[in-house]
Amino acid sequence: MKLIERPIYLNRLINLKNTPDIKIITGIRRAGKSKLMQSFIRYIAENEPDANIIYIDFTRLSSESLKEYHALNDYIEQHTKIGCLNYLMIDEVQLCPKFEICINSLHAGENYDIYLTGSNAFMLSTDLATLFTGRHMEIHVYPFGFSEYCTYFSNETDIQHLFDRYVSEGGFSGSYAYRTQEDKENYIKEVYHTILTRNLSEKYNIADPLMLTHLSEYLMDNVSNISSANNIAKTLTANQISTSHITVGRYINYLCNAFVFYKTDRYDIRGKKYLESLNKYYLVDTGIRYALLGHRNMDWGRSYENIVYLELRRRGYTVYVGKLYQKEVDFVAMKGNEKLYIQVSDDISSPQTFEREISPLQSIHDAYPKMILARTRHETYDHHGIIIHDIARWLCSS
Repeated sequence: MKLIERPIYLNRLINLKNTPDIKIITGIRRAGKSKLMQSFIRYIAENEPDANIIYIDFTRLSSESLKEYHALNDYIEQHTKIGCLNYLMIDEVQLCPKFEICINSLHAGENYDIYLTGSNAFMLSTDLATLFTGRHMEIHVYPFGFSEYCTYFSNETDIQHLFDRYVSEGGFSGSYAYRTQEDKENYIKEVYHTILTRNLSEKYNIADPLMLTHLSEYLMDNVSNISSANNIAKTLTANQISTSHITVGRYINYLCNAFVFYKTDRYDIRGKKYLESLNKYYLVDTGIRYALLGHRNMDWGRSYENIVYLELRRRGYTVYVGKLYQKEVDFVAMKGNEKLYIQVSDDISSPQTFEREISPLQSIHDAYPKMILARTRHETYDHHGIIIHDIARWLCSS
């Protein structure tokens, strides 16, 4: 399979190199965590020839004897070198029971720069503080963004055609190796069903896995819609899927913990405060939605909104849904002192649609940048201080 560099993540690891934290690469299954670790290993080998790299891949049969934490510790200590930097890299670390005892002991000795990857079901963000008594730093990996998709298919130059494909195919690069659409979708379905039926059901002892599936598909079908556990439970019950808001809320947390969905809070732009009631949920990759549900009830604008949300997170923004009086701004994106107001749309060629999209932005009376991202297929332009971007071009910009 073709490999491409992912500098946004590789540079993050490089910048964290030789810091005292345990570096943990997280993300949904098949997002490229192992490939990222291998890329980082190559970087160290090329730039620090005297460094000692201890690499263990628990998916390989050669590491079978190390799946006991005392044996793992002994192996690492035997391969440690005195007088040089020792990098410890372990892939799928959760396959060694009680691995955290070994890792915490090695970290306390301050002789290693430690990097780990693990299955999303066993290395959840919510578990890391419990597993590791020392400091840890999370590097979160997403499936390919559109710019990475274009890099992968660099022999094709029609960015608009590529974007149309990307919306449906998504960013799971393992699916690109298959020639037919059916095989691509089967690959994505396998990734998805493994997370739901094996990983989450096993971790949380879910009594009703079919309910989890129905809930996940409901959220897929309603990405970017404001939701509450109570309203979702009523809708599912009305469709002969008996449940409660408590179960729905718990299962949504499981899906978010496993990075299948991301919960987005609302932000009161006028009051400059965060709102706890009602949220939106975005799917980790639109390819899952089309592989599972096809093109039924198709709303391209909501899919584009999902893609922009993920891209903002890739670029390091904290993302909220904006509320201004009775109007909604799709995204308020914040990073340090930076703030962006963003509307996402499919087609803004009609005056009515353009007015609907630009009106909430015109109601914001501060100096932070405001933009509309839409399928204009044209160069960027300025409309009275609000920047209008073609969405495909913006996704490929740095």
